[in-house]
Amino acid sequence: MAKKKQNKIPPDGEIRQSQLLTTFGPGSMVDLPERSVVISGLSYWHGNQKPITEERLRYKVNKLIEQQTGSWQNLELLTPPQPYSNNDSRQHHIEAFVFPQWFLGQANKSNGKYRTRPFRHWNALKSDKKFNNQPIEWVPIRFVQACVNGHLSDINWKGFVHADFRTNCNKQLWLDEAGSGNDFEEIFVRCECGARRPLSQVKLKEAYVLGDCQGNMPWLKNATETCIGRVSDEKTGTLKETGKPEPNRLLVRSASNAYFSHTLSVISIPDKTHELYETLDRFEAQLKGVDRTLLEQMLNLPFLAELAKFGVEAVWEALQSREGDNKTDSPDPSVKAVELEALLQAPLENSPEAKQNRGKDDLDFEAARRSPDSIQPQWQPYLSQVVLVHRLREVIAQVGFTRFESSLPDVEAGDLDINPRRAPLAKEIKWVPAIENKGEGIFLAFDTKAIENWVNSPNAVKRNEELQQGSQKWIKSRGFDQSKNRYPGLAYILLHTLSHLLITEIALDCGYSASAIKERIYAIRDHEESQIKGYGILLYTSTTGSEGSLGGLVNLGHNIENHLRRALQRGRLCSNDPICAQHDPTNIDEDRLLHGAACHGCVLIAETSCENRNDFLDRALVVNTVADTKAAFFPDHLSGL
Repeated sequence: MAKKKQNKIPPDGEIRQSQLLTTFGPGSMVDLPERSVVISGLSYWHGNQKPITEERLRYKVNKLIEQQTGSWQNLELLTPPQPYSNNDSRQHHIEAFVFPQWFLGQANKSNGKYRTRPFRHWNALKSDKKFNNQPIEWVPIRFVQACVNGHLSDINWKGFVHADFRTNCNKQLWLDEAGSGNDFEEIFVRCECGARRPLSQVKLKEAYVLGDCQGNMPWLKNATETCIGRVSDEKTGTLKETGKPEPNRLLVRSASNAYFSHTLSVISIPDKTHELYETLDRFEAQLKGVDRTLLEQMLNLPFLAELAKFGVEAVWEALQSREGDNKTDSPDPSVKAVELEALLQAPLENSPEAKQNRGKDDLDFEAARRSPDSIQPQWQPYLSQVVLVHRLREVIAQVGFTRFESSLPDVEAGDLDINPRRAPLAKEIKWVPAIENKGEGIFLAFDTKAIENWVNSPNAVKRNEELQQGSQKWIKSRGFDQSKNRYPGLAYILLHTLSHLLITEIALDCGYSASAIKERIYAIRDHEESQIKGYGILLYTSTTGSEGSLGGLVNLGHNIENHLRRALQRGRLCSNDPICAQHDPTNIDEDRLLHGAACHGCVLIAETSCENRNDFLDRALVVNTVADTKAAFFPDHLSGL
């Protein structure tokens, strides 16, 4: 008798796998048709999760978690839940918990000039959705509270309106709004007992009217932890504990500062060990905890023949590395240093080495560089290499998230310091979510001597001092650890700004939208660990399907000089000049401390494309602007050719 097919329950909502690592990861709030939910932590993800092999990224993730927890976790990189096989009745899904749990009734009532709506808690709504015996719609309230450690909770509305968190009043609460509902001065919380309080009080500096944070983590099914307050030491600039919890701060549920995902990414570079680790992934469970003698015996077994071909020494070393026991005193090369080395060593076009890779469909990385003589003569003093990256694989993993601030900018793309503000993805983290994307790109390498001579020129040094002062003021104003100042240097800001100008320019011709093109900036001065040194820009696409490798970017690489010229022309004048060009990076009143001559009218692009959230940008370093700082790297004649 045929087994009856089970009907699968339709989900409340659907999210793309890439969004689970960025916009809608664990701890984020998502609107559904009838309520709002918070995406659960990793312990509540169910489905067929496949391992992703990328040893450099796995090592960096484990190193970061070790810094936070004090022990090596040996975490895996796993995909978000995927469907099971066709004959498996289990559903793949991610749990979500109702949050916030306070709702407002869409009642057509007024209180003088104010529109007024009743409060109702989710526990009461589950059994009765009527109000005064009338059926009405209920929507989740848009105001919640959080702290800078990432904790999240509902506002204690009764305590707030009575200015007393121990109140016993149980009368009906109302929200009074006038105007468009966006002015906090015109929003009041009212209790039928007569108490009434403006929501604008939560915006007063150091008012702390929402009370101390209780360490709530609703994405971990109402788990809590001790909230530790920290302030910056005036003498050393480092963060020190206050001995008290952080104060709660108002957070608009759908605001852009409600969730900042922290991800690490690498471009997969072919090496000898990749196949070994890929094979090891399939047998790691059977080899867990074995010593070297037992490993040697097990490799003689038939089911491990695939692994035995790599030899006992190589397999043992790989296992030790996975367990964190194969550490040396010398630091490992940064993620970007390894990528830069591979890009600079790409074979010449039409060379035998480049030709032999073209027919291989299983390659994750294929690149070939143009002949140096093919670069137009006027660009040769500045542009040293153009590398056409026909195929690449990007692997991205999430390690945590923050609220209110995105944390310190990270220009090393993988070498994050400990950030005490980062919230956890699970109570006990055993793996991290990761995705792999395929794509193509163009890599531009710039002359090292030319950039270093420019960095040391008087006008560039003066501009560097201004930008560095702005960065220091930004760190201090956000309460970050000032000893962790990640000012990336003048060369990075130059390349970062040029990259944004180029993305906007090539999007007109390559067939991809500007938001689909990403960047990686390489400004490595003296990397002692690997003797790598160089400056470059990688512009690339990466998607989960084949759409990221249609050849549009690579084709532009044969004529990239014309796009560079037009990018320089674009950078010389902004629609907001002279205000944009004359912006002072040290002016704290403008709250643009990480920008020089940069705004939405010229170089700011979609944050999905930028590796640094649109920070550290300055057109004045690329070309001369109307402010005439004379700090530009490129001479005027290159933009007018």
